[in-house]
Amino acid sequence: MRVWPGRPYPLGATWDGAGVNFALFTEHAAKVELCLFDSAEATAEAHRIVLPEHTDQVWHVYLPDVLPDQLYGYRVHGPYEPAHGHRFNPHKVLLDPYAQSIGRDLRWDDSLFGYQIGSETADLSIDERDSAAFAPLAAVIDSAFTWGDDRAPHTPWHKTLIYELHVRGFTKLMNDLPEKMRGTYSGVASEPAIKHLRELGVTAVELMPIHHHVDDRHLVQRGQRNYWGYNTLAYFAPDIRYATDPEPRRSVQEFKMMVRALHSAGIEVILDVVYNHTAEGNQLGPTLSMRGVDNVAYYRTVADDNRYYMDFTGCGNTLNMQHPRVLQLIMDSLRYWVLEMHVDGFRFDLASTLARELFEVDKLGAFFDIVHQDPVLSQVKLIAEPWDLGKGGYQVGNFPVLWTEWNGKYRDCVRRFWKGEGGRVSEFASRLSGSSDLYMQSGRAPYASINFITAHDGFCLEDLVSYDQKHNDANGETNKDGANDNYSWNCGAEGPTGDPSIVALRERQKRNLMATLFCSQGVPMILGGDELCHTQHGNNNVYCQDNEIAWLDWKLDERKEAFLAFAKKIAAIWRTHPVFKRRKFFLGRSIRSAGITDISWLEPSGRDMSDDAWNAEFVKCLGVRLAGDLIAEIDERGNPIVGDTILVLFNAHHEEIAFTLPVTKSDHCWELLLDTAADALAQPHLLSGSDSYVLPGRATVLMRTRATPEPQPDQAEVEVPATIVNSLPANEATQMPAV
Repeated sequence: MRVWPGRPYPLGATWDGAGVNFALFTEHAAKVELCLFDSAEATAEAHRIVLPEHTDQVWHVYLPDVLPDQLYGYRVHGPYEPAHGHRFNPHKVLLDPYAQSIGRDLRWDDSLFGYQIGSETADLSIDERDSAAFAPLAAVIDSAFTWGDDRAPHTPWHKTLIYELHVRGFTKLMNDLPEKMRGTYSGVASEPAIKHLRELGVTAVELMPIHHHVDDRHLVQRGQRNYWGYNTLAYFAPDIRYATDPEPRRSVQEFKMMVRALHSAGIEVILDVVYNHTAEGNQLGPTLSMRGVDNVAYYRTVADDNRYYMDFTGCGNTLNMQHPRVLQLIMDSLRYWVLEMHVDGFRFDLASTLARELFEVDKLGAFFDIVHQDPVLSQVKLIAEPWDLGKGGYQVGNFPVLWTEWNGKYRDCVRRFWKGEGGRVSEFASRLSGSSDLYMQSGRAPYASINFITAHDGFCLEDLVSYDQKHNDANGETNKDGANDNYSWNCGAEGPTGDPSIVALRERQKRNLMATLFCSQGVPMILGGDELCHTQHGNNNVYCQDNEIAWLDWKLDERKEAFLAFAKKIAAIWRTHPVFKRRKFFLGRSIRSAGITDISWLEPSGRDMSDDAWNAEFVKCLGVRLAGDLIAEIDERGNPIVGDTILVLFNAHHEEIAFTLPVTKSDHCWELLLDTAADALAQPHLLSGSDSYVLPGRATVLMRTRATPEPQPDQAEVEVPATIVNSLPANEATQMPAV
């Protein structure tokens, strides 16, 4: 086989149509060998080639006789000195950190560990068994793909509706698909899947990790898998588990086909990415890739004892964001997914870890500086999970401009309000109006807040209203895993029940939570399956449940169909009314002396909320009036944005409350859009300003202003709903209930 010097850039294996260039960064290695395998079943490499050149700490070679689909790995020579952070072991075949496709997944074996398992000196010992038969292998790919007229939707943040889904779980039980397509990239791109997303109004799917990951050994040994995939091994390779065809190039092509199909439907693709740690774990983890390539360069080790790792994630290690080559790895990976795979943005798992320059979280760290000046990445959607497990890691509201955040404070506040906790109305109003207390001072807009009630981590919506406690016994960890503070309420019975009153209350609570989400300023995010009434049977940490506990059930009974219809309706209301999609925070301006503002907070009396009401521990009811003619924003063509004025009434109390409606213009009235206390979708009803609406217990009501229709002489009298009471006595219409 001919061996040429090659080039140090680009890193990884690059097919140029005539041969393949291999380039690997390692700062402290003494020698690097490229291992070529004939097949995935091979127990040893067919060729072992010493890389002849190294330039600027990059070892490289060009092989004109190698073609796409070639399987390969590396053996890296250097000192094995764990106390100094060095864990080189040439007996271990290593995966290229820049692998663009996985040609063979690992098979767990003791030889994958760089030390002798069971040794009295643990990882200070060295294991000299060859891992070639069990190690994961990369595959050279031909990246050519016909994108056609594919274009990114570029949906503005304030018009974005995110749907978080798991590629496998989303369609695994979708009977409308052929068996081979279920649980795959092709399944997400299928007509039934896209039809469902479009009917719900979704503008972006947020895919849980699709970077190729490792199923932890302890999970495999007890018959489980790392279903969520937050255990990344290869930052450039789509996970082969989600491809219909295991052939290396097919997984890449199938992912691209999925993106192209979603784009054609106007749906953006956001990737949940895990750059804070890798699957190699702590000092007792396996040697699969970076640990053996150059441990002390790729990972953050303890300053006074390099044997151990800094761990801000609870997963054993932390990538070394202080090293320029590690920053390059992450940036190259991000750009690859945008430029080569056409994705539209990223959600960064435990993003606070990326900001730790030394130990403290620094929002002006090198990573953010690089992203901000990057002409590619600065133009895509960037979402932070603004916390990690280290000291000072909870950073909600502290990320810089260009970044949005999963707003954990929004989630907790809304859950506690609808659980019925008193003293929540002040914070509830802040969260509902865009969390300006968190984002305005840093120069960001309401859409910096990704609002969510549920996400993959924690209870799904069905379980949030059905369980007081987590029930994670199926995970095999004696119910000690998963969060304990869920702010959930089972509505009177733990888990499944045949009590019709409890079932009805749970459905109402779900409608309240979903309605609140879509009535809030910011970017709404739905957990995939919530609209289908998916249950995880009380498990709030299904990370290892690759089964029906986590897979979405598409068989819908009458109850589930009704809630899906509600979800579609409230999403449509959000989509069609601009007052819910503001780009700027409310200013509370008045029109001269009329007392009308762009946002008004109301007591049940119809008057503005008083200081006493804001601070009272017992208050659980309030209204908000959003003026559609005072948005004070312009559209893409410079035209003023004007819409209907919306009134939203919230009652988290268990008793009904008479709410006096605000006065409208003389020729306008209020039209009822939605009442979550109704079993069926509300039919339009017209009410006058100053009328009283009996707001049921634990309910949300939406109304809009519209021109009063001219009376028709032959029109039959319309029956007024029992919940509408006109001409209450003055003392009853103005008194604020003590709730």
